[in-house]
Amino acid sequence: MTDERAGGGVRVSDPQVMRALVHPARIEILDYLNNTGAVVTATECAGMVGLSPSATSYHLRELAKYGLVEQAPSRGDGRERVWRSAGARLRVEGDLSQPDAREAERALVDAYLTRDFNRARAWARRQGDEPSVWRDASMLFSAKLLVTAEELVEINERIQALVDPYRMRERQADPPEGARQTIVHYSAFPDEGGE
Repeated sequence: MTDERAGGGVRVSDPQVMRALVHPARIEILDYLNNTGAVVTATECAGMVGLSPSATSYHLRELAKYGLVEQAPSRGDGRERVWRSAGARLRVEGDLSQPDAREAERALVDAYLTRDFNRARAWARRQGDEPSVWRDASMLFSAKLLVTAEELVEINERIQALVDPYRMRERQADPPEGARQTIVHYSAFPDEGGE
């Protein structure tokens, strides 16, 4: 199903788990829990994803079934069921030599890309209403590189190391003045037809 990884992350390799995660509400719930480390009820999640508490409870139980979230210790009298993420990060690594795994991973990646590109489009629509300091600080960037696989691994590792100190989960307890939640989307892959 899932495997714990170093650094507080969860590795997903099972196609069944990938298919279970494809639902947009599950992606949002897991993303929120992974990024914040919060402990939440189904009712709290319901407001976040626009579903009823009973529907959200079902999604949380499904995520728990696959080891992506877990019940957290009670915050009070024990009648309230609270949930937390099983790790701070999610890494999808299916066996791409297996058609079932390849199809499930493709569907999951597509769901994440759809969400991420919708966020970028939303930013493009609203950026004129944002303060100039945030417009100037933001960037949509694309570059075509000519690198070896080893160099691309190095680039990816350096970008990960650059971003890690700013992760919301680690900084939310004492954020610097003026800090806002910010989305960083990064992709690096060989161009089709490139040698």
